[in-house]
Amino acid sequence: MWQYRPRTMRSLSIVTATRDTSSALSPVVTIERLQMAQDTYHVPVLVREIVELFASQPAGVVVDATVGGAGHADAILAAAPQLRVLGVDRDPEAREAAGRRLAPYGDRAEIAAGAFGDLASIVAGSALGARGPIVGVLLDLGVSSHQLDESSRGFSFRVDAPLDMRMDPTQGETAAQYLTRVDAHELARVLRDNGEQRFAGAIAKSVLRAQPTTTGELTVAVERAVPMAARRRGHVATRVFQALRVEVNAEADQLADGLAAALDVLAIGGVVAVISYHSGEDRVVKTTLREAETGGCQCPPELGCVCGAVGRVVVARASARLASPAEVARNPRARSARLRSARKVAP
Repeated sequence: MWQYRPRTMRSLSIVTATRDTSSALSPVVTIERLQMAQDTYHVPVLVREIVELFASQPAGVVVDATVGGAGHADAILAAAPQLRVLGVDRDPEAREAAGRRLAPYGDRAEIAAGAFGDLASIVAGSALGARGPIVGVLLDLGVSSHQLDESSRGFSFRVDAPLDMRMDPTQGETAAQYLTRVDAHELARVLRDNGEQRFAGAIAKSVLRAQPTTTGELTVAVERAVPMAARRRGHVATRVFQALRVEVNAEADQLADGLAAALDVLAIGGVVAVISYHSGEDRVVKTTLREAETGGCQCPPELGCVCGAVGRVVVARASARLASPAEVARNPRARSARLRSARKVAP
């Protein structure tokens, strides 16, 4: 059976934006320069921190379960010649972009369709998954720069567009369709769960009264419900758009299923890392990893564990890692990113 053997950490002065593609293993530029020469599909956050977590892993497969434009996957492959990456995404545009970006790595990279909640079956059905072991799983939650910037997807209030918001635009109901069947009580709950506390009820009623079919109509309905004097810093519709996206894509269920699957597929010594972007997501990640670390033990700390619970992981640190001020200055979307990680251990 494969067992974890720590490796000496290699230099992290590698990145991928301008690497020599004559060899997929040729690291030639610095992490700092990567931030200034990114693929236009998506600017990944906390790249240095992700590379630090995975580059020292033994030979095996890292599953990037939300591969997006493959910024993290590219950096991992460039930094660690012993690793291969299975990139997973439900967005066909993301898979196409990731495939182009990772093409120089040949059979060290594979792209698969699916949501991270289906991680176990995706790994089982992939060529790289069969070659194992799975030494890492990365979940970068939320919406990509491309999805926000592509007005036709309906994720942003900046441009009027059809109210879609599906990660996979080929299946499932749109946000507009969801709003035709949900009642005000349920919609208010969804808004509260995603941080819209004070005006959730008023916003829910206004939105359902308007029955918006475009992002512009949704924004107007939200603005009607929130008095000008009560508007916080940032756009008044931000959390409403976030809440609808989370609900339309069943992101809460996907996160719970994805974390459970990640812990199952990881080999002993494997690392799971999750980047979240709002407090609800981060709370789920923190709670799940803490429960996995304690084995669910709820014995009083002063008495020690007497219930026989067995932990599955060791959490890297109690608090989440944040983007540096320099990264936030380069990429303001990194401001809300929270990184948590844990290493799987033998029972």
